Amino acid sequence: MAQQISEAELVLMKIIWQNGGTALYAHIMEALEKDGNEWKNNTVLTLLSRLVEKKFLKVKKIGRRNEYVATVTQGDYQALQTHSFLDKVYGGNVKNLVSTLLRQDILSADELKEIEAFWRKENE
Repeated sequence: MAQQISEAELVLMKIIWQNGGTALYAHIMEALEKDGNEWKNNTVLTLLSRLVEKKFLKVKKIGRRNEYVATVTQGDYQALQTHSFLDKVYGGNVKNLVSTLLRQDILSADELKEIEAFWRKENE
């Protein structure tokens, strides 16, 4: 699945992921409102239908209401985007990415030590 989703579509996916991977339309609208997002109903419905077309969501009918179910986990999406970014920007070279993160103070020495400890634990 190499489909990309827009920033706006990602907003909706995050709401659904934070709700355990499923959400009724009313819940999505509530969450948007709570975040100060004033998208109109038609905008949200269009974005949701695009996500269904791209196979990131499927729709389950509950009576007359639609429940949107994520077909991709947030972790899987993050992994997909990370690989895409790594390939596009760094030609797949992880060392160059980490080097940039360290040089730009995006990743601290302490965070790097945490990652190293995590990596050692995972590979034991």
